[in-house]
Amino acid sequence: MIKGMEHIAIVSKNTAALKDWYLKMFGGKIVYDNGKGTFFLAFEDKSMIEFIMSDSDASLPNETSTCGIRHIALAVGDKEFDASVEKLKAENVSVVTDVKISANGIKTFFFRDIDGNILHLIYRPNPLV
Repeated sequence: MIKGMEHIAIVSKNTAALKDWYLKMFGGKIVYDNGKGTFFLAFEDKSMIEFIMSDSDASLPNETSTCGIRHIALAVGDKEFDASVEKLKAENVSVVTDVKISANGIKTFFFRDIDGNILHLIYRPNPLV
């Protein structure tokens, strides 16, 4: 059995800029920098995002119906949700799906980072686990 998700990796042509954007938008702390463009950004729950330099100009389509990973969900508290959405919109993120609140109080907001990757901000009043 696995213990959980340690990290996800994002390949980028400019990992320093993407890493800086994630730090500005979401906080966290850089826990690894190999000096060659690979960084690990860690969060309070010890989950991490790895930023890896692209060795190609090719990019894959990022459509929601294409097979593969489509978004990264970032959990926030109820009070932090609205403030996070405001901050992201103030930075003119590309909104994929604006704020929705389900009948059971789940709040969601889909947007793109500066490389076009889809992120999903989520608050669950009753976590799944």
